[in-house]
Amino acid sequence: MGSLRGLRLAAGSIFRSCERDVSLSIRLTRTTDLKRRNGFCTKPQESPKAPSYSYSHKVPLHKPTDWERKILIWSGRFKKEEDIPETISFEMLDAAKNKIRVKISYLMIALTVAGCVFMVIKGKKAAKRHESLTSLNLEKKARLREEAAMKAKAE
Repeated sequence: MGSLRGLRLAAGSIFRSCERDVSLSIRLTRTTDLKRRNGFCTKPQESPKAPSYSYSHKVPLHKPTDWERKILIWSGRFKKEEDIPETISFEMLDAAKNKIRVKISYLMIALTVAGCVFMVIKGKKAAKRHESLTSLNLEKKARLREEAAMKAKAE
């Protein structure tokens, strides 16, 4: 039991001394340019150099197809096909396509609502005539039974 306690005390003291060394090396790296890691000195790192070539801010241009020209007109970007330049930017084309997507989604929403209203009106008219899917299904099954009975008598 005593040796276990002594082992624990020795491990604790070793841990504290390592902790002091680590905190000392951290302080050294913060205050000086000389960095100590694992007993070795390292040189301060140099900042990366800027690339020697110059970057031009030219936007890549695209020659629109006939379909893309129609999209540009439908989106409202240009009034006539003659107004569209030879080359356009990809951003302009993407913006026009996004506008068309939104317009198509609005159209689909409107058609869905119109279809729902139409089906409600049609269902109410059928209810006034006392037509339902159950009654139509029962009539159809009765007619099929009669036809099957007629075939059985004919044979």
